[in-house]
Amino acid sequence: MKVGFIGLGAMGRPMALHLHQSGHQLFVWARRPQAIGDLPATVCATPAELGRCCRVVFTIVTSSADVESIALGKEGLSEGMAPGSVLVDCSTIAPAAARQIAARLAEKGIHFLDAPVSGGEQGAIDATLAIMAGGDAVVLERVRPLLDCLGKRIVHVGPNGAGQVAKACNQMIMVAAIEAVAEAMRLATGAGVDCGKVRQALAGGSAASRVLDVMGERMV
Repeated sequence: MKVGFIGLGAMGRPMALHLHQSGHQLFVWARRPQAIGDLPATVCATPAELGRCCRVVFTIVTSSADVESIALGKEGLSEGMAPGSVLVDCSTIAPAAARQIAARLAEKGIHFLDAPVSGGEQGAIDATLAIMAGGDAVVLERVRPLLDCLGKRIVHVGPNGAGQVAKACNQMIMVAAIEAVAEAMRLATGAGVDCGKVRQALAGGSAASRVLDVMGERMV
């Protein structure tokens, strides 16, 4: 399949590589040409040009405004993508923005899935991301083979915007866990106890978690 990709950062680049390595023909666009580097892909001059080349396009960029600009702005994807094509946005943006972008694209017959991911840079490298999708279930099934190249858990949460609500829930739980680990490491240190040993002990019990493993290690 001809697949477009925009957003070649720490997570996007390995995601794009997984699609290429799975046999798909990759088309890319980047604001900074140096971000493309030696990626084995056809480079497009604008998002609109990329959209004309592909039936499915992935984006993973910073903010709601970035997604809106790339999708709907001048020389944006909507000016090139054909009716029936699919934009899969893996960015973390506001649910309302996802719904608005979906509605605008629908006017041109373009499908939109908000499909934010969780798992961080390592999850992107290992293709073990959790993908929480909002949008039409039929459209999701059309692109599921592509998502299978990127993640291990793909869940259809509900209509457009639902994927972003799920990601907000993910962030709430993760940040609360980070705060709890930070308090625990500070308590151990304040009591004169080796916080590295405390983390090692906790990792074998009911406090074990990915946050304790990854963020706790950085704190130690």
